[in-house]
Amino acid sequence: MEDIARGPLARCAVAIDRQGYYPLDIMRQLGAAGALAPHLESRGRDFGLALRAMAAVSRQCGCTGFLMWCHMVCGLYLERAPDPALNTVLLERHAGGESFGGTALSNPMKALAGIERMALSASRVEGGFLVSGNLPWVSHIAPGQYCGAMARRDGEAGQEILFLLRLDDDGLLAPCPHFSGMEGSSTWGLRLKRHFVPDRDVIAHPAQPMVTAIKAPFILLQAGMAAGIVQGCIDSMYEADAQLGHVNRFLEDRPDMMRQELDAFLERALLLAGTPDRTETDYLLDVLDVRVWASELALRAAQSGLLHHGARGYLSDAAPQRRMREAQFVAIVTPAIKHLRLEIARLAAEDFPA
Repeated sequence: MEDIARGPLARCAVAIDRQGYYPLDIMRQLGAAGALAPHLESRGRDFGLALRAMAAVSRQCGCTGFLMWCHMVCGLYLERAPDPALNTVLLERHAGGESFGGTALSNPMKALAGIERMALSASRVEGGFLVSGNLPWVSHIAPGQYCGAMARRDGEAGQEILFLLRLDDDGLLAPCPHFSGMEGSSTWGLRLKRHFVPDRDVIAHPAQPMVTAIKAPFILLQAGMAAGIVQGCIDSMYEADAQLGHVNRFLEDRPDMMRQELDAFLERALLLAGTPDRTETDYLLDVLDVRVWASELALRAAQSGLLHHGARGYLSDAAPQRRMREAQFVAIVTPAIKHLRLEIARLAAEDFPA
C-alpha cells in the first residue's frame, strides 16, 4: 500500500488534480492490496488500519484518499444489505477493487439534520420503488458503477429507503460544473425520473436505524483523509526548510509543532476507531469533535505549508497549492464544519437540557 501511494499514485497526483484523471487503476491496485476493506466485518473489521491506509494515500493525493472514503462507506452499506447478491457477491468484488461505487448520502445526512430537504422521493410499486429527484453532485461514480442512495417514501419522515443505485443507464448521469479541486473524483449529478429500484436492491427500509448505526464510522473514516493531507503539508514544510529555514523559523505552525498535534489527533482518532459500533451520545460527541479537529488542523497545516514555500508553492501544479484546496474540501465535505457544530450543539442540548 505504501509503495502504491509513493510510486504510481505520487506520479499521477498532478494529473488527478489538474486534468481530472480518475485513478481507477490506482484504486484497483489498492483493492488488490487489501487497502479498501479493512473496516469490513468479512475482512476483520479494523477501523484503525482503515484510517492508516487512507492516511497513507491522502499523504500523496487527497482526491484519491477521498475516493477511498467514498468506496469504504459504500462497503458499509453493502455488508448490511439483506440480499446475498449484495452482501456477499457484490461486496467481495467491491472489497477487492474489482468493482466501484460511492455514496450519495450527503444530501440525506443534511436532510436528516434539518439543513436541507430530502432530494429524492420514492413511491411503492409492485416489486420495488419508483424514485425521482435530482442530486447535484455524487462522487466516485461512472457508467456501469453504483452508489448507495436514500429517498423519502411518499413524503413521510421516518420512512426513508436506503438502496443501491445501479448506474447502468447513462441517462442518469449529468455533468457537473468544474471545481477548483477534486476534479479526479468522477463527480456527477444524478437525475432520476420514476427510476425503478427493485426490492433486491433495497438495503434498509426504514433507513434511519441503519444510518444511526453507521453514522460514527461514516464520519470517523474521514479522519484518515485529513491526517494524510496534514502529513503531506508537514512533508512540504520540511522540504521548504532545506532552503528557507532561516526565514521560515519566523512562521507560526512550524513542522515540528504540527507533527506533535497530528500525533495527538491520530491518537484520539485511533482510540475512537477501536469501538466504531458505539452509538451513545458521549461517543458520538467525541467523534464529531475529532472530525472538527480534523478540518481545523488540515486548514492550518495547508496554509502553513503554502507559506513555508512562498511563491513557489502558489504555482498551479505545486503540491502546497493543491493541498490548500484539499484541506478546504475536508472542511466543507459532508459533514462540513458548520454541520458538525450544529450536531454538537444539538446533542449537547439533549444531554444537558436548560
